[in-house]
Amino acid sequence: MVYSIKTKDSHGYDEISTRLLKMSAPYTVSPLTYITNKILSMGIFPDRLKFSEVKPLYKDGDPLDFSNYRPISLLTSFSKVIEKILHKRLYHFLDQQKLIVNEQYGFRQKASTETAAFSFLNTILLSLDKKSIAGGLFLDLRKAFDCVDHDILLSKLNYYGISGKAIELMKSYITDRYQRVVLYYKFSNKLVSKWKCIKHGVPQGSVLGPLLFLIYINDLPRTMDNYANSVLFADDTSIIITNTDAQEFKQTIDIAIQETKNWFFSNLLTVNYNKTHFLQFFVKKQNKIPIQIITSNTILTNINSMKFLGLTLRQYVVMETTYYGLNI
Repeated sequence: MVYSIKTKDSHGYDEISTRLLKMSAPYTVSPLTYITNKILSMGIFPDRLKFSEVKPLYKDGDPLDFSNYRPISLLTSFSKVIEKILHKRLYHFLDQQKLIVNEQYGFRQKASTETAAFSFLNTILLSLDKKSIAGGLFLDLRKAFDCVDHDILLSKLNYYGISGKAIELMKSYITDRYQRVVLYYKFSNKLVSKWKCIKHGVPQGSVLGPLLFLIYINDLPRTMDNYANSVLFADDTSIIITNTDAQEFKQTIDIAIQETKNWFFSNLLTVNYNKTHFLQFFVKKQNKIPIQIITSNTILTNINSMKFLGLTLRQYVVMETTYYGLNI
């Protein structure tokens, strides 16, 4: 497992990079194996490996707005090795028991943005081919990874069959974690904040964190089984609504918004409705149905095109060509 992690010079608070860890592997692999076996048998994740330094990564927009930065956790290299083992065991169990929903395409083997986009577009095209009205509701979650509730996550892990020492280890891993913010300033080598305990969320930049988030959001598609399809890529949530009747189509949109709103509220996640969009797809020369969606005192933006997993989706679908509403 030591040699399977990416070779990087970045490091956590212990200042041991993965490059240094690999170089010293002949001398450290034996004690590391012993410690890992103890962790698995006792169900306790070492406290020293639960400290992370957070580096704000600028995305876009106003650089003075904190919300335009994504926090990246710099964990210790030893933690990454142990997490890789835990991830392999947990993912194997979930995959073997077929517990992860088919609608989820993020952080999964044999799944990618391409397969997610294909599933979404294929559903839309099949609906339009049957003369149905089709639309996509694209939800924007606000800092989803940082808002994961530990008690809810542990209850879901237990529901999916993670019990005994395994659930104790997962609890030990996600609780009593500490982090501090690290900033590099031109007049100083490094500025750091005080260590603070993390009460919510899974570590971004970790090996195990994304898989735990998939488990957390895994039951979301089941709330829409009777009236809509969904495509998930980690926290990117897209809902596909189709119907042959215009009035029922509008009603289904309202139901989808309310049901997902209830689910997110129950799971302590927040939807940013100002960045949530609705895009109706229709064949050229087909009449577009005027739809105004109002929720949480906010009118959702009814757009003509948008970015979706690296693709540009348009509302017009030209069925005679192979483009099918895509600009690549």
